[in-house]
Amino acid sequence: MTIQVVFTPAGLAKDEVAGRGVFVIDVLRATTTMCAALHHGARSIIPVASIEEAIRMGQTLGPDDLLLTGERHGKPIPGFALGNSPLEMTEAQVRGKTLVMTTTNGTGALLSAAGAAHVYVAAAANLSAAAARARQLMADGLDLVVVCAGRHGAFGLDDAYTAGRLVVETIGDRRRLDDLDDAAVAAVDLVRRYGVRWERPLGRSAAARQLDAIGMADDVVEAAKQDRYPVLPVFAERRVQVAPLG
Repeated sequence: MTIQVVFTPAGLAKDEVAGRGVFVIDVLRATTTMCAALHHGARSIIPVASIEEAIRMGQTLGPDDLLLTGERHGKPIPGFALGNSPLEMTEAQVRGKTLVMTTTNGTGALLSAAGAAHVYVAAAANLSAAAARARQLMADGLDLVVVCAGRHGAFGLDDAYTAGRLVVETIGDRRRLDDLDDAAVAAVDLVRRYGVRWERPLGRSAAARQLDAIGMADDVVEAAKQDRYPVLPVFAERRVQVAPLG
C-alpha cells in the first residue's frame, strides 16, 4: 500500500483520490478548528466554498441550531457567528449546533477530496486518532492520500510538516520508504529537520506569521498541542461528523 502527499489541492483530480483513504490537513487553522468544535459537542460541520454559499445554506436550513463560521485571510467574516479559531469553539458556543464553515484554504481542500472512499480531517490536535485510522485503512488494503491545504494554492510549511508527522505515525519505525511518493518522503524529512516539537515548524510558517500580525498568535499555540482534541472527524455526505474510534 502507498502513501501520497499532496502539498496543495490545486489541480487535484478525482481519480487521484477515488477508492483511497484521504486525510485533509489545514493545521492553521480549519482542521484544528473542526476538531475543537466536534470535541466540544457540535453536531456536524458543513464545509462550503464561498461566503455566499454559506449564507444561502443558512437561509435554507434556517437559524435554529445553526451557526455560520469561517474567515477570509485570517479574519472573521462580518455577520458570521464565529470565526475560524479553535479557541472560539467552546462547548457553550457549539454544543448541539450545526456549523456551516467557509475558510480561505481549508474548506476548499476538504471539498477537493469528495469522491474518495474515506475522507478524514487531520491536525496536530487529533494526530494519534488520525494515524490509528490511517494504519487501519492500510491494513484493509487502501492506498492513502494526505492533502495539505497549503497557502493560496502554494506550499505551506505548517501543513507539510503535519503531513510528515502523520506519515511517520502511520508507518512507525519502518526504515523502508518504498511505499511513499517523493512528496511524502520530503514531508518525513521535514520531521527529521524540525523534530517532534510542533511550535518551531508551525511558528516559522507564513500562516503563523500572518496570524500573529492580526493578533491571533494564541491560535498557533493552541494548534501546536498534540492530541488536544482527540476526535476523528469524517467527511461524508457533505458533512463532517465524529467517526467512531477503533
